Order: sequence, then structure tokens, then C-alpha cells
Amino acid sequence: MIRPFIIALACFALAACAAQNRQTQNIPQQVALPPAPPPGEPIGIPGLESSQLRVAYGVPALVRKDGHTEMWRYDGASCKAFFFLYPSGNSLAVRHVETVPRGSDIAADDSCLAAIRARAAITPVS
Repeated sequence: MIRPFIIALACFALAACAAQNRQTQNIPQQVALPPAPPPGEPIGIPGLESSQLRVAYGVPALVRKDGHTEMWRYDGASCKAFFFLYPSGNSLAVRHVETVPRGSDIAADDSCLAAIRARAAITPVS
């Protein structure tokens, strides 16, 4: 009577070990996230309304809409600028800007933004 009980207990223990090994094999590897951009915003850009941004920087190369927010990407000769617009009253306004490559002490490189702005001054907005 005790012998079938011991055999059943041993089978249960082996099944539990096998199930645990299968669970640990299916765990996905964790990937480290890139570091967050440095804090700070370029002077005069946060708060620009979408119409002001279009006049200053021209037509964006890409507009991505996510719900009520938008991301506008501008392509320069050696960099890209990303403007993040959020609802502000009846329009959208810039809340954050980043450039790739990034600035050394803030998320947006001023020279990149100046180059894109100068390029927009040459190209008329239609």
C-alpha cells in the first residue's frame, strides 16, 4: 500500500521538475533600453504651435499621429529633428524636441535645428 504511494509521489515530483525546466527555457531574454535623452529643451521651441513650426521649419518629411499627439520629423543633410506636439487649446504645440545625433548637454543639437531652419528659409512652404 505504501509502495504505490511512493511511486506516485516520485512520478509527481519528476513531472513537476520537468514542467519547471520547460518554463525556464521559454523565458525571453531581456534587452536593455537605450539611455533616456538628456533633460532640457532648446530656447524658443517648446510652446510653438503647429502653424508656427511649419513656418519656421517648413513641411515635415514625416508626420506620425498617435491619438491626439503628433510627431513631426525633419531631415537635414547630416541630422534629423523630431518635434513632439501635444494638444494646446484648439491646436497642437511643441512640448519636446530631439535630434539625431543628439546634443551634448540637451536632447536637441542647436546646430542641427539651425541648419534645418536655414534650409526651410530657402525652400518656400506651399
